Amino acid sequence: MRVLVVGAGGREHALCWALAGSPLLTKLWCAPGNPGTAEVAENVAIGVLDVFALVEFARANKVDLVVPGGEASLVAGITDAMAAAGIACCGPTAAAAQLEGSKTFTKEICDAAGIPTAAWERFEDAAAAREMVRRRGAPIVVKADGLAAGKGVVVAATVAEAEAAITEFMVEGTLGESGRAVVIEECLFGEEVSLFALCDGVHAIPLGAAQDHKRVGDGDVGPNTGGMGAYSPPPALTPAIEQEAMTRIIRPALAEMARRGTPFRGILFAGLMLTEHGPKLIEFNVRFGDPECQVLMLRLRSDLLLALQAACDGELANFALRWSDEAAIGVVMAARGYPGTPVKHTAIRGMGAAASVPGARIFHAGTEVLDGQLVSSGGRVLTVCAMGKGLPGARDVAYAAVGKIEWPEGFCRKDIGWRALG
Repeated sequence: MRVLVVGAGGREHALCWALAGSPLLTKLWCAPGNPGTAEVAENVAIGVLDVFALVEFARANKVDLVVPGGEASLVAGITDAMAAAGIACCGPTAAAAQLEGSKTFTKEICDAAGIPTAAWERFEDAAAAREMVRRRGAPIVVKADGLAAGKGVVVAATVAEAEAAITEFMVEGTLGESGRAVVIEECLFGEEVSLFALCDGVHAIPLGAAQDHKRVGDGDVGPNTGGMGAYSPPPALTPAIEQEAMTRIIRPALAEMARRGTPFRGILFAGLMLTEHGPKLIEFNVRFGDPECQVLMLRLRSDLLLALQAACDGELANFALRWSDEAAIGVVMAARGYPGTPVKHTAIRGMGAAASVPGARIFHAGTEVLDGQLVSSGGRVLTVCAMGKGLPGARDVAYAAVGKIEWPEGFCRKDIGWRALG
């Protein structure tokens, strides 16, 4: 099969790495890719939002399957455009991708399907939003309604903090149109985990679980980020709780989407809060998480390409995936200044030494090559991963590899996995 992966981050590097191991694969491209994907695929200089150019490339090169990595191209309608060209695309249509593109849409699906989630209200007027916050008190959660690259959620500990988020999103417009409307909801308490499911429009099968670290600093302090590290499997998500989440959250959402005439195919990512009353949905995403994808690909023992094709073909009813019993951990190395304005184009050395640490694997995200030198080009730059018979062993290998990387302008959290290790 000839496959095109769309994206340029660590998630896409991990997907390319996993797909490259399939005996079904005959050719692999990544658009636009990065220096890491170039090691296992041929990079194509087409942006993720240039849907027309992506379709033309896929048509000209007889691509059999397109795999979008991130949400932007899905919300922009890449699946619809590929379908019109007769090309399979493992992702939801633009209509179904509203599960991530609109917090309001997701909440309406939850209400219609009886999915357990936080109580919520939507606001398009900042004054009304502030009045609701004052009435309800804190802690409380303020969410930009649209896509915000992981930066549109504020878990406010005080009323003042919530009001500041409303002003930032709705009045100052820091997130553009994505923040013009907000969803304000009750604050859920418990342990947060990421559960993934592979869907074919009717059936859903578990696609692994992980626990992410959103805050920028050790001890979960500082602003939210796109993710500073992850590990899998999360001990808090027992097989019984996973089954409950599939039964009460994933499959009802799938059924409601089908009932509305917008069946969901692809990867459904449920951010869950494991409360004292059972798992509740925080939000849906319509693709793999990053860096969760990196650790899940390390643990996956089935053929990823075969699984994605089965989802496109509607053949998941009797499909199952195999996973390693070992634990995997990923440590994100970010550029100084992240999650604000990162320092770019700083030299990264020692990659060979880091990659030679037994059991370590490094996925590129915000990197490029300038004058023969690997340099940073974004906020989250590398994900240094490892596997082990237990999480402590995997953690030690990952941080040993981090220690080999010479990049004074980079930083990482030193406590990835602390919840499970504690």
